[in-house]
Amino acid sequence: MDFKEKIRVVLDFPTPGIRFKDITTLLKDGDAFHQAVDVLAEPFRDKKIDLVVGPEARGFIVGVPVAYTLRAGFVPVRKPGKLPAETLTHEYKLEYGTDSLQIHKDAIIPGQRVLIVDDLLATGGTIKATVDMVEALGGVVVGLAFLIELSYLEGRKKIGNHSIISLLKY
Repeated sequence: MDFKEKIRVVLDFPTPGIRFKDITTLLKDGDAFHQAVDVLAEPFRDKKIDLVVGPEARGFIVGVPVAYTLRAGFVPVRKPGKLPAETLTHEYKLEYGTDSLQIHKDAIIPGQRVLIVDDLLATGGTIKATVDMVEALGGVVVGLAFLIELSYLEGRKKIGNHSIISLLKY
């Protein structure tokens, strides 16, 4: 399947000059979405994944079905103030300013094998923060999987030496 045909490109969103890659057109096509999840999960079927971790919010949309396919648990990474129990917070730099993410401190048992899944790898800031939190809790990052990678933004350089699977590259 040509997944690029299923992605809508919206010009000048959210700001002029941006060519936004809209995954909602892929998500609404049941066959395409099912196949995309299978393709993302396939390289990790024999890797004994305990948990899939997905950052808010589209990481939930993609990560949960991948976790289900792999018979793994799912752990959400959220913006501050959204998780009810004790959290680990990671602040990271953006081009202008900072942002932060949180994960429950008891979400990962040291040694658990983790796959991190999100819709998009761009500059790598969100994923690097997620990797750092998983590793701080003792998780072993087995790999990272994305629907889309904007390779010209070089997000892989920020992540480090991890196995990365991207369904589509722009």
